Amino acid sequence: MRALSSLRPRRVRAMAAAAAAAAAAGGGAGPGGGRGPVLTPGTMNPAVRRVEYAVRGPIVTRALQLEQDLRQGVPKPFTEVIKANIGDAQAMGQKPITFLRQVTSLCLYPELLTHPSIPEDAKDRARRLLAACAGQSVGSYSASPGVELVRRDVAQFLQRRDGVRAEPQDVFLATGASDAIVSILKLLVSGAGPSRTGVLVPVPQYPLYSAAIAELSAIQLSYFLDEERCWALALPELRRALAEGRRHCCPRVLCIINPGNPTGQVQSRQCIEDVIKFAFEEKLFLMADEVYQDNVYAEGSTFHSFKKVLFEMGPPYSEMVELASFHSVSKGFMGECGFRSGFVEVVNMDPEVKQQLAKLVSVRLCPPVPGQILLDAVVAPPQPGEPSYELFMAEKQEVLSALAHKAQLTQEIFNRVPGIHCNPVQGAMYSFPRIDLPPRALAAAEAQGQAPDMFFCMKLLEETGICVVPGSGFGQREGTFHFRMTILPPTEKLQVLLEKLSSFYTKFVKEYS
Repeated sequence: MRALSSLRPRRVRAMAAAAAAAAAAGGGAGPGGGRGPVLTPGTMNPAVRRVEYAVRGPIVTRALQLEQDLRQGVPKPFTEVIKANIGDAQAMGQKPITFLRQVTSLCLYPELLTHPSIPEDAKDRARRLLAACAGQSVGSYSASPGVELVRRDVAQFLQRRDGVRAEPQDVFLATGASDAIVSILKLLVSGAGPSRTGVLVPVPQYPLYSAAIAELSAIQLSYFLDEERCWALALPELRRALAEGRRHCCPRVLCIINPGNPTGQVQSRQCIEDVIKFAFEEKLFLMADEVYQDNVYAEGSTFHSFKKVLFEMGPPYSEMVELASFHSVSKGFMGECGFRSGFVEVVNMDPEVKQQLAKLVSVRLCPPVPGQILLDAVVAPPQPGEPSYELFMAEKQEVLSALAHKAQLTQEIFNRVPGIHCNPVQGAMYSFPRIDLPPRALAAAEAQGQAPDMFFCMKLLEETGICVVPGSGFGQREGTFHFRMTILPPTEKLQVLLEKLSSFYTKFVKEYS
């Protein structure tokens, strides 16, 4: 008894310390009494606090406030907010492709199958897809990696594109390419301290990568694209980033965005070969973000898929290099962002790891089935001789031709303005011009606690209603300043936007010189 009683003071002290710690963390002193919130800024996941996503960041929040002000009649020096911050084609006025919407509508509302105005090939596609859905309804769950029929059609699409055999079991459908990218990163991130996974990402980069890496507490290793060579990827820069990364983490992943976002470059076949050899030599897992593969405009530029080049190179590369490549219905000529549909194909992935990927995607139950339906219509489009073929090809070509014209228009107008430097927009949907900012502007930005290009973009928004994203949200070489804007608005509106932005820049420089 004496031994037990001698423990009591220590136990009381321990209980008191635990209660104090709980109170400091937001817990209460007892049931109900003085209870604070469990979840506070101090107790939340610190990795989430590190996540930033510039494309929908503070400048977009302010743009939404300005839109509300305009609706309420608050006087502004502009009549509308033009959100050129995000690649949302249909929000910018791009019309949906008829065949894609017909097939999806038929599956959502099968009563339309009797409607005489809808072509028979669209009806045939819909019947085939409905037969592959549980209960012949798109309102049912699919298998977690996606409807088996759609996975087979994606594999056939890849086989036609690359001339290389593709297997449906290597294809995982997803809620947009973004979801698939995060799933693959989850498989790759492990270790702690110097063994923590390092991920090589291009800078400037699409902020999904930096956000996902922060959320997973992985290590971002930035390799800079060469702006003076039209944002080319240079092997010496890759080697530099890898060597620096190995000093404090374990680099295991190399991310490539081709065509580039936000930079719009299209990689040459030789460059892709060099990257594959580098990944092989340095034992890196390749992640190829190829969602803009339909968006190639510049003369002499051609999209080459990483898988096609990998297999054309042959052994040992084709047998050893692990690759995950991504595609989506949100971009290209489709612009169906709201359907949230995409896929990843994995190549040379360890079979046991592939089983773990299947388990991981099953936690989400399945990607949205209407998005899978639309994806199928993209990868299995109308064929020559079918009723929908001519209209489909005309609409597709109209979208891509307009984008090519707008890409050319963007670089021409920007490069007329002293102080704005815009590389050719070879592909994708954005320009990423560099802007010279005078010292007084840098000082004014510092006084407001803002990055200089954020200061510029916020002033642009407040005075013109044009919403673009500062380059600091994508990463850029120190001492340089950029902004990203989409080329998606209708040609007439884009021309006005480019001229207004150019005039504002000239006025801004004069004001701060």
